[in-house]
Parts: sequence; C-alpha cells; structure tokens
Amino acid sequence: MASLQDQLLQAGLVDKKKAKQISKDKRKQQKVANKSSQPQVDETKLAAQKTRAEKAARDRALNAERDAAAQQKAIAAQIKQLVEKNRQPYSGETTYNFTFEKKIKTIYVNDELRDHLIAGRLMIVVQGGRFELVPRVIAEKIAERNADIVIKPAESTAVVDEDDPYADFQIPDDLMW
Repeated sequence: MASLQDQLLQAGLVDKKKAKQISKDKRKQQKVANKSSQPQVDETKLAAQKTRAEKAARDRALNAERDAAAQQKAIAAQIKQLVEKNRQPYSGETTYNFTFEKKIKTIYVNDELRDHLIAGRLMIVVQGGRFELVPRVIAEKIAERNADIVIKPAESTAVVDEDDPYADFQIPDDLMW
C-alpha cells in the first residue's frame, strides 16, 4: 500500500519538491527530538488519551447502573414468582390487624389462618399493593431479597412478673371488645 505522500503525488495535489521538503523537515524534527533530553509532548495525543479515559469512565458508570437495574428487575421477578407459587388463599369474617408503613391494616381471614398468622407459621407479604399470605420459609427467602415487603409478626413484649397473681390466667388472642 502506498503512503499518503505517494497518493498525493499521484493525484497531483503535491509536487515532488514540496514532498521532499516536508519529509526532510519531519526527519529533522525527529533527530532534534531524539537528541534533546526533554521528550516532545504531542498535545493532540494527550488530549485524545484524556477523552478516551473520560469516555471509559462514563461507560463504566453507565454499565454499572444498567447492571444494577437489571439485577433489581431480576430480584423483583424472583419475588413475584415465589409469592405466586406459594400464596395461600384467604377469605373469612375474622379480622387480623397488623401494621404496615406505620399504619394499621386489616385483612379478613378464617379462624384457622388467623391462628397460623399469630403462631408465625404464615406471614404477610406485600405484592403489587395486595397483601398475600405465604409460609414462613418462603417469607424468609423473600426477606433475603427485599425485607421491606415482608411484614414481620408482632413480637410479644410482655415482661413476666414472678409475683403476678394473674400469671396463671391467659388472655385469649381473639378477645374482641
């Protein structure tokens, strides 16, 4: 393949005398650069390297954002699949109250499901604005992926007093006033 100088000569854009002068000047600059102790800095190459480095940094940041979004989407799909496969249908007349986002929410369940909820065998998961009942094992798997959508059962904070005269009497959980 012919050099650019040869191509320009063939096209007639440059004459031989001008081409020789340019190559002679170029050789002189190279000799001066080789002999001098200071290396010649090509500013265009530095600018090009700087822009490539900036572009690479932007590309890495953009790829990290895309990866994070894809991972969030995958986690949401896993949670949805776990809930849909393991949800327990519920309906009934007995109310079960729980707190969600600092508000008291109510769902209507039958007595058997209410007992399971109180015992902690079933847990409530928020899926698409709906409250779904899932087994505790599944709820723990969902909580590993996103703990905000799993509603943990209320923990008993009652302190047992040894001198309590009513300690032998239990208060039923389904006591309605």
